[in-house]
Amino acid sequence: MRTRVIHTGQALVDLIVEVPGLPARGQNVMATSDAQYAGGVVTVLLAAARFGAACVHAGAIGAGPHGDVIRATLEADGIAASAPPVTTHDTGVCIVMLEPSAERTFVTTLGAERDISVDSLSTAAVQPGDLVCVTGYSLAVAQTRDPLLAWLDTLPEAAVVVLDPGAAFAALPSEVRERMLARTDVWTSNAEEATDLLAARGVAVPASDREISAQAQAVVPLLRDGAVAIVRDGAEGGSVHADGETTYVAGFPQTPVDTNGAGDTHTGALLAGIADGVGWVDACRRANAAAAIKVTRRGPTTAPDAAEVEAFLREHASASPARAASR
Repeated sequence: MRTRVIHTGQALVDLIVEVPGLPARGQNVMATSDAQYAGGVVTVLLAAARFGAACVHAGAIGAGPHGDVIRATLEADGIAASAPPVTTHDTGVCIVMLEPSAERTFVTTLGAERDISVDSLSTAAVQPGDLVCVTGYSLAVAQTRDPLLAWLDTLPEAAVVVLDPGAAFAALPSEVRERMLARTDVWTSNAEEATDLLAARGVAVPASDREISAQAQAVVPLLRDGAVAIVRDGAEGGSVHADGETTYVAGFPQTPVDTNGAGDTHTGALLAGIADGVGWVDACRRANAAAAIKVTRRGPTTAPDAAEVEAFLREHASASPARAASR
């Protein structure tokens, strides 16, 4: 069967307001614009689908206007939603305050996207080789954590579990963290998330000319045998530790207008490459390019497709090539 990208996380509606700056506590600020998009893990799936990957959302989607936005967005890019709708209430929202620097601040509600079970997740019918994505935010709330961990134990041994830890992961109870790490085949995070995990585990990062390369190398022993770690740092690019070698992959600095969804776009493009048989380093280079394009566009649903990324890479062919860091 064709390798699929399957996401178990929360599909939310992003309500985005552009503000000149965050207000002081108890004060008001006037937004210059507002917009509504499908967000959360939808961004990962859209990026993967636009590279041609077969994608499935195994999480929960509510009944109501927010759930309708999620379903319509997934359907437009040919992404299947495997679980039946939650008919009792609607999907939650994430309020995103976007500043002129392209920095964003979030407030997230809990809704139908949290109503998962072992049975609902099992509708994805995971096969050996499928790329099964987990977000650390699913592990931060018992309502999603307990069924998710129980379901992961039922997966085929050869299913590839991909962890995007998010800011929540390092602060989880150690027993939850360790159980998840023990089933993780691929770690993909930003530098801050890697720093937080290594600090929580008391792991000393080896000396390196690039911190993200040292972090990727240090994360791998915390995962399943044979695991891969990718640590990215925005415009600086990312480092991949796979098959005993750490490789730095240069980024593509841009003038950003909206960084919301850039990391998720990177993850989706990366996994689409792996599903298509591309090696980890080449997949990371394509993902770096996809994220670079994304930050020049407003809204989390604006991931580029494969043709746009290939054109971008041709334009930037003189950028620094990938470079092995260590073995």
